[in-house]
Amino acid sequence: MLSKNELKYIQSLCQKKQRAQEGLFLAEGPKLALELLNSDYRVEKLYATEDWLADNPVDVETTAVTEMELAKMSTLQTPNEVLVMCRQKKDLGEPIFKNKVTIVLDGLQDPGNLGTIIRIADWFGIDQIIASEDTVEFYNPKVIQSTMGSFIRVRCWYQQLPEILSSVNVPIYGALLKGQSVNQLTALKEVILVIGNESKGIREAVLPFITKAITIPRIGQAESLNAAVATGILLSHLCGK
Repeated sequence: MLSKNELKYIQSLCQKKQRAQEGLFLAEGPKLALELLNSDYRVEKLYATEDWLADNPVDVETTAVTEMELAKMSTLQTPNEVLVMCRQKKDLGEPIFKNKVTIVLDGLQDPGNLGTIIRIADWFGIDQIIASEDTVEFYNPKVIQSTMGSFIRVRCWYQQLPEILSSVNVPIYGALLKGQSVNQLTALKEVILVIGNESKGIREAVLPFITKAITIPRIGQAESLNAAVATGILLSHLCGK
């Protein structure tokens, strides 16, 4: 049975400050729950309907909840059978840039964009992202849900971008309005791709470290591309040949 205090605690983990303080995050739905249970993430507790628990015996602490209780703890419009409370990964080691494609995010603010970029990175076999310290949080529930499980396979560091970009010895490509067309690019095994803020682009403090500006030629009349869509197009040229 779910107590009022436990419900309040779960609801508190919807807030960034509480997630950081407790070192926990939430993930919802059968697919994510099963993937996390089979990953190297530590699942602290699982809350699910009795039907789901009957079909999915698990070796972690569980609490059976009603659909009404699940709705109260869920961040989704339509709760989906199971919610897991997991331990955040703190010790990521150091990023390795040699013989790797790395995505760098400069001030990305939309959780859906970050989640989709993580999913795109996973699609192209990219396992590391470097984000500015003001980029939306990796463990934001909307980010976690929109990755469709890809966050399990992609690490994300939050760092001062000028500091880390000044220390690397690999090509740094920046997505800018004026630059070499992606149609002229060749695939690279070692490159950093910088994606800027949704409305402001790559900021002045980061621009000096860009060794090549690249762009997606516009054919129609759209004013701009979604940051995640642009990332996918650029990676298809950098990784797909």
